[in-house]
Amino acid sequence: MPINPKVRLSEDILNLEKIEQKPTRDGYGQGLLEAGDRDERVVALCADLTESTRTEEFAKKYPKRFIEMGVAEQNLAALASGLANYGKIPFITSYAMFSPGRNWEQIRTTICYNNVPVKIIGSHAGVSVGPDGATHQAIEDMAIMRVIPNMTVLAPCDMHEGKKATLAALELDGPVYIRFARDKSPVFTTPETPFKIGKAEIFFESENPKVAIVGCGPLVHNAILAAADLEKEGIGVIVVNNPSVKPLDEKLIIEVAKNAGAVVTVEEHQVSGGMGSAVAEALAKNYPVPMEFVGVQNRFGESGPPSVLVENLGMGKKSIIEAVKKVLGRK
Repeated sequence: MPINPKVRLSEDILNLEKIEQKPTRDGYGQGLLEAGDRDERVVALCADLTESTRTEEFAKKYPKRFIEMGVAEQNLAALASGLANYGKIPFITSYAMFSPGRNWEQIRTTICYNNVPVKIIGSHAGVSVGPDGATHQAIEDMAIMRVIPNMTVLAPCDMHEGKKATLAALELDGPVYIRFARDKSPVFTTPETPFKIGKAEIFFESENPKVAIVGCGPLVHNAILAAADLEKEGIGVIVVNNPSVKPLDEKLIIEVAKNAGAVVTVEEHQVSGGMGSAVAEALAKNYPVPMEFVGVQNRFGESGPPSVLVENLGMGKKSIIEAVKKVLGRK
């Protein structure tokens, strides 16, 4: 099986019965606590969702460095910008639908315009909130964040990568947005798997690839499962984990497009304006190839179990396989 050994993924990556399942937001909680241990300038602010966003342990350990803002997301961003301007490194959290959804203007003007190091954590992104329905399902957040100058946008694929993204954000002197999911998902990387802002990694590579799948977030695991099935059908695939939506690893994306000749993007987000759009922009300028986009197709989500919503909204393994065959002109 052409899993890339250099990136040291889980041995159980293809075994859904054995693989560990945890929410990516757990990685944020672990990373925030370690960030607080590393740097006394780290402060955490939350909009009345301390337990849900995994800010609770930091608040317990560092109560003097934690501020509960209540349901006031615009104040959350504005206060954080002031703290950052005076030497703190604020991590602010709420559901992604409310931050950055409700406080986008404050993020743009008080944080990004001033280029201060506020780390914006959008929890419960995508359709992972399940029964909470369309009003709480942030599937536009990467689009509205990556368009702002000075903003870095990250979408970790599992819990381990979530922790690494949080700690990498600490070291970056500027605004960062990281999206996290609510529901449990496969933990298919390991603490040794490489992560760097601005860098993508090849997780799966057939000998004679015909399509490159570029994904971000927990759906990267679906892409690997789809690639394994396609390999059995004689269709070679490259799977790229692309957690750094902005800045984008254009060099690797162009390289895999040249090697494969076609690209499918996979994200738990609207197909317009998100990671797939960023990939398309890079390829349009440098190396245009046939493309298909797996994601939410210009509609709102709905209430239901997260795994069912992923399938019904066209983001499951079956949909990825169909997109690969479509971009190749096969049925």
